[in-house]
Amino acid sequence: MRSIFFSILASGLLATAVSAHGDHGHDQERYGQIPIASGPSEMPLRPILEKDVYTPSFAGISTFAHLPYLECWKEDVVGEDYDIAVIGAPYDIGVTFRTGARFGPSGIREGSKRIKGYNNELHINPFRSWAKAVDCGDIPFEPFDSEHAMAQIESHAKYILTRPPKVTDKVFTPPRLITLGGDHTILLPVLRALHQTYNKPISVIHFDSHLDTWAPEIYNVKAKQSKYNHGNPLYHAAKEGLTTNGTSMHVGIRSSLYDQDDIMRDEALGFRMIKANDIFKLGVDGIVERIQEILGPKEDSLVYLSIDIDVIDPSMAPATGTPETGGFLTREMRYILRSLMGYNLVGMDVVEVAPAYDTQAQLTTFLAADLIYETMSMMVKYGEESHL
Repeated sequence: MRSIFFSILASGLLATAVSAHGDHGHDQERYGQIPIASGPSEMPLRPILEKDVYTPSFAGISTFAHLPYLECWKEDVVGEDYDIAVIGAPYDIGVTFRTGARFGPSGIREGSKRIKGYNNELHINPFRSWAKAVDCGDIPFEPFDSEHAMAQIESHAKYILTRPPKVTDKVFTPPRLITLGGDHTILLPVLRALHQTYNKPISVIHFDSHLDTWAPEIYNVKAKQSKYNHGNPLYHAAKEGLTTNGTSMHVGIRSSLYDQDDIMRDEALGFRMIKANDIFKLGVDGIVERIQEILGPKEDSLVYLSIDIDVIDPSMAPATGTPETGGFLTREMRYILRSLMGYNLVGMDVVEVAPAYDTQAQLTTFLAADLIYETMSMMVKYGEESHL
């Protein structure tokens, strides 16, 4: 009896196993092998994003004032019809005191993020106008050899200035060039590029606390590498015939000199001077009148602005390599700049910004960006009036 029971039990278990095996095979035929899940089996619908949404000024990649980035030095680049080009020249191997201006371009771009657009003093929005403005990024160069690096800066600046003519151009008009320094040495290769483009000397308004026309022998330097530095770009520029004689000037001078003949040597190079302390006698409007008197008629000039940030008092612009006390206030500087409205500003630079010495409030980089904004507004306003 017991053996019969176990026989029946074994038969039942076998039948159950066979039945289960058959069902499993049937399921495989019906569904196939089930894969390991790694995501949704169907692509979900993408959301439709809002158009023209508000973008915070502190967001985004840091181009100057949120301008579109263009690879200007790339061959066959699309969109090479710009009217204003911003370039960075992070060169500071020509400094004689504190280093750090190589970080100026990135600092100025960061400080420009808060610029809104409409200039309420000059009554124009330089970012919404006839002019196409782009940020080309920084010039690639080797920061080990001064002459080689300067040649690279010169060739890249000239490449920008000689971009193909626009379809709408009746006469080729070079784009306006805005350079973010870097130490003041970069002024020389930029002026060389401008001279080759316009085939004539340029009237340079040099805002600085220092002359920057000291000959190399004044420093008593003998190495060939030391021939070019941030204390003599305008010495070389004048010797090479890049600057106009009599209509180029320094504004804001107040530093000590190497000797009493520095002024005489500077005048011999063709420069006029407005000292920082002249503001006590002339006032801000008197300084403006003096600048315009030296420049001469607006219609006859090609003007380049070179702004060393140390023209401003270090209480308001501490982030620089060679600070000098007793400088212009930021309000005075912006007022003086705006007085150049109506002149043909072919280019400008802001140099000697060394963000490592700035306050936590980024006062210097904000100021540098604002000075560029004022100048860009004048460039666009001038072009707008000439387009009428």
